[in-house]
Amino acid sequence: MTRVAIIQAASVPYDAMASVEKAAGILRRVAEQGAQLAVFPEAFIGGYPKGATFGSVVGNRSAAGRALYQRYVEGAVALDGPELAAFAESVEQTGVTAVVGIIERHGRPLYCTAVTLAPGRGIAGYHRKLMPTGQERLIWG
Repeated sequence: MTRVAIIQAASVPYDAMASVEKAAGILRRVAEQGAQLAVFPEAFIGGYPKGATFGSVVGNRSAAGRALYQRYVEGAVALDGPELAAFAESVEQTGVTAVVGIIERHGRPLYCTAVTLAPGRGIAGYHRKLMPTGQERLIWG
């Protein structure tokens, strides 16, 4: 039998490395409780922009909205970036496989991506959300 930890926690908005540090702490705690698999929320690293409009309405964007969106882009991570490398180290240390939602920066578009990290393998797989719903299409490819 596999013990699974379903994580219900908020990320640290606009600060991917702080979200990784929070996730690593949670991972250590669930490992101590015997979890073998930990599943984190969608967009945990990079943050889900709940309520953010980024100053956008059809045919117009505000300067403040552009600046906030730029901050959001800067908080996104790459699959081969230092944030996931740091989290992979936590996975290795705890022996717990983790599935974590990230905001992935891949070229120009951002993607809402689920990443699986496994001990001894690092990134074992990933899946990009290819059909964002509703207004998510304004921010994710």
